[in-house]
Amino acid sequence: MNLVDIERLREIAELEFADIVVETFTPDVNELRIILVDGSFIDIWFSLKLLERYSYHWERQAIDGTIYRHDNAPHKRWESVSTFPHHFHNGREDHVTESHLSKQPEKAVREFLAFARQKLQTKEQDEP
Repeated sequence: MNLVDIERLREIAELEFADIVVETFTPDVNELRIILVDGSFIDIWFSLKLLERYSYHWERQAIDGTIYRHDNAPHKRWESVSTFPHHFHNGREDHVTESHLSKQPEKAVREFLAFARQKLQTKEQDEP
């Protein structure tokens, strides 16, 4: 079993990103859900069975129809991505690009939440 220190990731989200994080909870072992100020959420998941398999998924479909997800599921469809099997769903399931998210969970959660913070700030600036 490959356990990740979810409590440490939760602490990072709540303390370092308090400006965008409303609450966090752990639905299961190796999982973290982060509720953001706009009502969207981020699910972070690490496989218990497959070594180093992960997903950082920001669900915004109910808000603006978008999703953002870094994962490393080896889907043949994304073999042409240079960082395969690591890839990034940028706004849509079928819009996939390279993923340079850190392989270290603490660093990766910071990178992903910083991305979310930047996107949220951009969206605020775009509103009238």
